[in-house]
Amino acid sequence: MIETGEILQTMRMIQEENFDIRTITLGINLLDCSDPDPAKCADRVYDKICRTAKDLVHTGQEIETELGIPIVNKRISVTPVSMIAQGDPKPIARALDKAAREVGVNFLGGYSALMHKGATLADERLLASIPEVLSETQLLCSSVNVASTRAGINMNAVREMGTIIKKTAELTADSDGLGCAKLVVFANAVEDNPFMAGAFCGTGEPECAINVGVSGPGVVKVALESVRNEPFDVVAETIKRTAFKITRVGQLVAKEASRRLNIPFGIVDLSLAPTPARGDSVAHILTEMGLEYAGAPGTTAALALLNDAVKKGGIMASNHVGGLSGAFIPVSEDIGMIEAVSAGALSLEKLEAMTCVCSVGLDMIAVPGDTSAETISGIIADEAAIGMINNKTTAVRVIPAVGKKAGDTVEFGGLLGHAPVIRVNEFGNKDFIARGGRIPAPLHSMRN
Repeated sequence: MIETGEILQTMRMIQEENFDIRTITLGINLLDCSDPDPAKCADRVYDKICRTAKDLVHTGQEIETELGIPIVNKRISVTPVSMIAQGDPKPIARALDKAAREVGVNFLGGYSALMHKGATLADERLLASIPEVLSETQLLCSSVNVASTRAGINMNAVREMGTIIKKTAELTADSDGLGCAKLVVFANAVEDNPFMAGAFCGTGEPECAINVGVSGPGVVKVALESVRNEPFDVVAETIKRTAFKITRVGQLVAKEASRRLNIPFGIVDLSLAPTPARGDSVAHILTEMGLEYAGAPGTTAALALLNDAVKKGGIMASNHVGGLSGAFIPVSEDIGMIEAVSAGALSLEKLEAMTCVCSVGLDMIAVPGDTSAETISGIIADEAAIGMINNKTTAVRVIPAVGKKAGDTVEFGGLLGHAPVIRVNEFGNKDFIARGGRIPAPLHSMRN
């Protein structure tokens, strides 16, 4: 039971500290929609999503009104499309986008392929279609898993993704490469992630499930203001207690949505997900710990403390914790990260170091438009190696800004925000990427 004191604290977090439920994401299994005829498969997909998710948005709005808790997004994730597409996947993509618009969700994720060990013909067809699909659809998001701790890194897929990201940027150049903001490349992708662009409904998931993502960077920062100059033991304890409160609210919303929709509760994702709004920044939590900017010496240690304390606090507040769960560091979606890059305090190399201890990876980073496909593939390979060796999820979501150079700015609007174009290492790696094949899994992958 949530006590009166907790209710009052929650009201203050909502009114003064930018606290919200970032998303209610409905996972839907589409394996039974597969058909050799792409048109028939697309019709089945559209019908099932509209039938299953017809009350999702309305129910989310009802809970929001009755509990007074902002629920920013209502989303859908589906079975990776390469698993159900027996032919051309593009009709399925159009059906997914149409269904998302019909039921009124903000985004739909799952135009995805899992190819960490190799690629099926369906995977290859889906990859080839990604640039066109993301340039023509509005709400559809795509992801590709190219590595895992158990399988190693599929360098053929890594090489292809560099080219695909470049093509997607070119086809959406009139919107500053917006298509690339809906495309993420993973290592160790998780099956119950409620956040976009990487959400999909994995093969181990039930027929459908409610997954909730909470967010409260502003709440954590305000809490730390009360312990300035205190030792890090106190900082960690303060973050743990705050994460517990945040997650309790997420658990309440998840179970209420599950009950009203008569759909099983999946997980609560503990991730601190920032927005471009001032007062809602993960980077500003780091500066509250004593750094001038995110990127200053000590940043990786500060982020490691934050990520760990969030998990420790949140894990006690929910029966089922999953997704990514930790601290996100997207550049364009975090005003503190934007300021740090603009000031020259935060480089791509420092961001990569930070991904060793945070929840995801190199996220929403604009790079010069003339960055080569091989360089992008190299960035993906480096990030995949971090995920593989450390047995954690990592990802790359970069946006080559066509016609722009380091220091320019790209504008996406809304939750996607804006970002300064960051400098990229210009030394060549063409022969390295051309090798292809697989980088073997590390020794510690053999745990049976």
